[in-house]
Amino acid sequence: MDNEDRIISYIHSLEGKNSEVLEQIEKEARACEVPIIRKEMESFLRVMLYTKRPKKVLELGTAVGYSAILMSECLSEDSKIVTIENYDKRIPIARENIKRAGKEEVIELLEGDALEIMPTLQEESFDFVFMDAAKAQYINFLPHVLRLMKKGGILITDNVLQDGDLIESKFVVRRRDRTIHKRMREFLKAVKNHPDLETTIVPIGDGIEMSVKMK
Repeated sequence: MDNEDRIISYIHSLEGKNSEVLEQIEKEARACEVPIIRKEMESFLRVMLYTKRPKKVLELGTAVGYSAILMSECLSEDSKIVTIENYDKRIPIARENIKRAGKEEVIELLEGDALEIMPTLQEESFDFVFMDAAKAQYINFLPHVLRLMKKGGILITDNVLQDGDLIESKFVVRRRDRTIHKRMREFLKAVKNHPDLETTIVPIGDGIEMSVKMK
C-alpha cells in the first residue's frame, strides 16, 4: 500500500456512519456492483450543501438514488431535488429506495435522456447541480446546465480524472475509453475557460470539478 492509499484509508476511518437507510442502500449497491459515489465525494457534497443551503438541486444520474437521498438529508424541508436517470433497469430500484427513505416529497425522479429532459425545465431555476452520469456526455450537458443554473449557483461534477487516465496520452488509454477521455478533456477545458464560470478541479476521490456561475 503506497502513501496515497494509506492516506485514503485513514480519511475513510474518520468517517461516521450514514443514516440507516443509506447504509442499507450502499450495502445492496455494492453487492450488485452498482457504482455509487465515493466517501470522499460524500463528505465534499455534504460540506458544500451545508455551506450553500440550496433550495433547488438538479442531479444528472440517479442510479439507485443513493446520492439524491444523501443530498436530501443535508437540505431544509422546503428544498427540492430533481434527478434524471436514463437506465430503465435502475429506475424502479431508485424509486423504491426514495420511498424507503421517506423522500418522495423532496426528490422528483424524471425518467429519460437528460439531453431531452433539460430543455423542458425552467430556465435559471437551480442553485446547485450535481453531475454523475454518462461521462462522455458532460460536455453536451454543459450548455443546458448553464441555462438552468442561477447566478451564484454551484456545479459539482464527479469522476473527472478517470482513475488517472485523463493525464495519459489517448494512445495509452484503452480504445473503448478514448471517446470518454477526449470528451472529458474537452469538458474540463470548457469549464476552466468559460467566461461565466469560476472553476476548480480538486484531486480527491476520482477527481471533482466545481464551478460557480458568476454571470
